[in-house]
Amino acid sequence: MTTTEFGKLWGVGLGPGDPELVTVKAARVIAEADVVAFHSARHGRSISRAIASPYMRPGQIEEHLTYPVTTETTDHPGGYQGAIDEFYAESAQRLAAHLTAGRSVALLAAGDPLFYSSYMHMHKRLADRFESEIIPGVTSVSAACAALGTPLVEGDQVLTILPGTLPESELARRLRDTDAAAILKLGRTYPAVRQALTEAGRLGDARYVERASSQRQRIADADAVADDEVPYFSIVLVPGRDHCADTEPTAPGEVVVVGLGPGAKEWTTPEVRRELEQATDLVGYGPYLDRVAHRLGQRRHASDNRVESERAAMALDLAKRGARVCVVSSGDPGVFAMAAAVLEVATEDQWRGVPVRVLPGLTAANAVASRVGAPLGHDYAVISLSDRLKPWDTVAARISAAAASDMAIAIYNPASRSRTWQVGAMRDLLLEYRSPETPVIIGRDVAGPTESVRVVKLVELDPAEVDMRTLLIIGSSTTQVHQAGSETRVFTSRRYPG
Repeated sequence: MTTTEFGKLWGVGLGPGDPELVTVKAARVIAEADVVAFHSARHGRSISRAIASPYMRPGQIEEHLTYPVTTETTDHPGGYQGAIDEFYAESAQRLAAHLTAGRSVALLAAGDPLFYSSYMHMHKRLADRFESEIIPGVTSVSAACAALGTPLVEGDQVLTILPGTLPESELARRLRDTDAAAILKLGRTYPAVRQALTEAGRLGDARYVERASSQRQRIADADAVADDEVPYFSIVLVPGRDHCADTEPTAPGEVVVVGLGPGAKEWTTPEVRRELEQATDLVGYGPYLDRVAHRLGQRRHASDNRVESERAAMALDLAKRGARVCVVSSGDPGVFAMAAAVLEVATEDQWRGVPVRVLPGLTAANAVASRVGAPLGHDYAVISLSDRLKPWDTVAARISAAAASDMAIAIYNPASRSRTWQVGAMRDLLLEYRSPETPVIIGRDVAGPTESVRVVKLVELDPAEVDMRTLLIIGSSTTQVHQAGSETRVFTSRRYPG
């Protein structure tokens, strides 16, 4: 491969350790190169050279690039980074001398040359001056997955590759926000990695693979590995949970009651999205379940909106048999939604051993309020106008009490196909205490495809404009409406007169 022109730089991916996982092209280039270059720590043992050894020929020039420092301290005036930068500059000069002389250089890289590899530092310094080509290699992530024999991601799951050198809190955050993860750069970082897995609730799912594909390969549960037994060439995998969603779950299960928010996907919290992705079963009112993306193997149990207790019992029974169940509500599950129903049914003796958690969601009241400003900026009451679960006399008494106390009021469930008169009755009760000029926000399908938001006077509130997809906000005596161009702004001051 020697020519009278400049030599060519090859970035040669060797794969994770097994010499038989070296690609055909990589083996050919190693054998034909004039110079074979490789890195090692100061102990002089190069894993890359050991992998490439079967493909090297006698008489090749070898460039052994020895790191001046790895994890130990250094007295270099520039500290660790100064010592490393100086090393890379000197290494690039050594390789450039060969390339300038017309010799081809195969720079070895364990795994893939552009995946957390030392090769990239030489590439940045040499590729603009010399011809270069990169031969990809099997990564340690792929090798570790193969060792486990477990799918890492399926369908539309997201895989996150994380260095164990990240701060513990940041590592935990990213583990919470992904379906599956691979954590590299272990060794001294393992205690912090273990703690981050614990904080993210992922330690039980995590598997440890040491020296994947080599004769010294070791596999264990991540929580069973001693901190002082972890070498740098190890990896932790956290598989996406759906790979086993189509199998019969095992105990213990749990019920998680979640709120999707009022409509837009962006208003569903990452915490809720993560639980929905990890659930084996979803339980809820059909239109709410329709808002959740289908996932491979996940079972759905849709029901009518009027059978809350039966729906709660179904969820608890599934969890008792080992399922991980999400009960799905719109808005916030604790506001006129499924959280209270599930917790009430869960008090029965047959469900006492079933764990139940509630995750919050953005409320419809807050969503509607945001569209016009801050009408709920001071004290406010939240009242459901439905008399299906409580008598109208109770509803009316609460409306009157809230109106008399001069609080803003968020009205849920104002009307339906079978309830058409309550809005007019409410308006008449409010007018006994509130000015006819009191602003009323009519928010319908907020964050949905047919969203509409209007501000009217209380005396002009037309029941015909209100249906089950509407939420009303009734202002107080201190609620103000201002017109800013075409924009209507409404707020209730936090300062009260006097």
